[in-house]
This record gives sequence, structure tokens and C-alpha cells, in this order.
Amino acid sequence: MSTESTAIRPAPPPTLLGSIGDSIADWGGAVIDSITAIGDMSLFAVRVSYWLGTRLPKRETLLPNFYQVGVLSLPVIALTGTFIGMVLAVQSYFIFRDLGLKTWLGAVINMTLVRELGPVLAATMLAGRVGSAMAAELGTMRVTEQIDALESMGADPVHYLVVPRFLACLFMIPTLTIMADFMGVVGGYLYSIHILDIDEHHYWKNSEGFVQNFDLFSGIFKSFFFGGAIAIVSCYRGFHCAPGAEGVGRAATSAFVWSFVLILALDLVVGKLMYSAYYHWFPNASKVFLGS
Repeated sequence: MSTESTAIRPAPPPTLLGSIGDSIADWGGAVIDSITAIGDMSLFAVRVSYWLGTRLPKRETLLPNFYQVGVLSLPVIALTGTFIGMVLAVQSYFIFRDLGLKTWLGAVINMTLVRELGPVLAATMLAGRVGSAMAAELGTMRVTEQIDALESMGADPVHYLVVPRFLACLFMIPTLTIMADFMGVVGGYLYSIHILDIDEHHYWKNSEGFVQNFDLFSGIFKSFFFGGAIAIVSCYRGFHCAPGAEGVGRAATSAFVWSFVLILALDLVVGKLMYSAYYHWFPNASKVFLGS
């Protein structure tokens, strides 16, 4: 046998058509994986809902999760809300000053906080601090086979591990949202009055007339959806963690990313539905401040 016949021939260079086909295959695989993950996550949420309607966890299981999610998150939420209110005052002041509307600064700051930034930032901080931790903790339990041990002892891991965390996120995030709103209002007020030298009476008067009770209610109502989404996504990623330390890290990262995306999507959808329904039933609500 000749040497030429046994030599390994180099692979032909990739063609343009082959590169396009590989790209389409990669995108198709990513789409299929995403659809599969959404379906699995929906089934996971159904299991959580089943246990919520069947049997709630015991008090000694719930309280540590409430403390971890709610109490320990208060400092970072309060600090974030304070600086957000100040940042809004800094960024809006020069535009309103040029328009001769400095005293309207409080109305814009407070409405932006209670409608959007307060709930969204509180949920984002909760996803970063609590959601990632839940995914990492449950992922470690999956890797070390602690979840399998629970199943072998006859306990349902979803009821024992997921439901308490879901309830903690669901009921603690409205409180955290109120804290973020309050500290943001305080931060914007202090910066506007004591540094930007805006008239205090008109600052609060315009805020009172412009910000309605429904604005505060809408932000708190949306936070329930944010908390539920954070808990479901984070626990699902932890339960379906890949083996090894790298899998735990990926679970924590993907939990935060997907939670943040869902927060923004839910903020758009729920906010749109709420305000469409509100202005449909109360068409003159937007004219109240104008006095018409």
C-alpha cells in the first residue's frame, strides 16, 4: 500500500452554504431548548400551585424563608431606593429648570418611583440577592443528591423546598416595594429641597395633585407577579442544575437573567392591562388633575 493512499487528507474548507446551515441549526436548537424549558417551567409552576391548594408548609419552615427574603433584603432595598430618588432629581432638574417647571420635579420623581422604578428595582434587587441564592442552594442540593434523598424518604421536594420560598417571595416583595418607594421619595425630596433649592410647598403640592392612589396600587400589584416569577424561575433552575460546580454557577446566573427578563416583560404586559382597564372604567381619571 502506498504512502499517498494512507495519508490523512485535510478536510475541505467550509462553504458559505454550510456556514449558513450551521447557523440556522444552532438557532433552531436554541429555540427548541427555550420552548422546552418554558414548557418544563410551566409544569413546575403547576406542581407548586397544586401544593399551594393542597397543603401549606409548616410555620417553622416558612418563617426562616420570610426572614431571609424580607428582613435581610431591607437594607439594600432602602439604599437602592434612596439613590434612585436622588438620581431622578439630578437627571430631571436641568430639563425642568430650562422649561420653567422646577416645582413640578416632585410630581415626576414620585410618579416614576411608585409606578415603575420602585417595583422594578425592588424586584431586580430581590432577583439578584435572593433568586440567585435560591438557585445556587437548590442546585447544590441537587448536585449532592439531597433532593433525591428527600424523595427516597417519601417527602415531596417541591412542597418542602419550593413552596416556602415561593410564598416568601410572593408576600415579602410588596413590603420591599413600599420601602423602595418610600426611600426613593425621601431621597428625591432631600436632594431637591436642600441641594437644588426647590420650593418645598409647591414640590409637595404638585406631587399630591399629580400622583394618584392608583399609581401606588399598580406598582404594588405588579410586584406580586414579579415575586412569583422570581421564585418559580430560581427554584426551577436550581432543581434542574447541571452536575458540578460549573452547573451550580450557571444555574445562579441563568436564574437572575431569566428573572430580570420576566420582570420587564411582566411590567409591560401587566401595566398595559391595568391602565387600559382603569382608563376604560374611569375615562375622566386623567382629567382630574386638570380640574375638568
